[in-house]
Parts: sequence; structure tokens; C-alpha cells
Amino acid sequence: MITPVNSLHTTITCPHCRGQETLEIPLGYSQHLYRCPSCSTILRSRSGDCCIFCSFGSQDCSSAEQNLAA
Repeated sequence: MITPVNSLHTTITCPHCRGQETLEIPLGYSQHLYRCPSCSTILRSRSGDCCIFCSFGSQDCSSAEQNLAA
């Protein structure tokens, strides 16, 4: 499978059940709510983080890098 240049992948890990899901993050996109597919807990981004990818993901959403480049 070829990964598009304009996207990232991150693995979200639920802090409650440790369930994981790998998601594709299009550049410039942030998500503030996420429902864990294992335990149905709704995760919200932590204070100071821009999104759930930065709070619970294996890779940041990179919005900070894009803002610096602008």
C-alpha cells in the first residue's frame, strides 16, 4: 500500500483499557474527540494539546510544524 505524501499515521492508545487503533491523519487536520473502539470511552484532548492525536497518539498531528513553516 502506498501512503500519500500529505498524510500521517498514528496509533491512538486508550489510557483506560490500553486498546489501540491506527488512524490516518491528513495534514492540517486535528480531532478533539475520539471514541475508543474497545471500551467506548470518549477521549478529549488534554489541556495544552491541540488534539487527541497529540494527547494519545504515537505521533503528533504536526500542526505545530505547519504553523512554524507558515
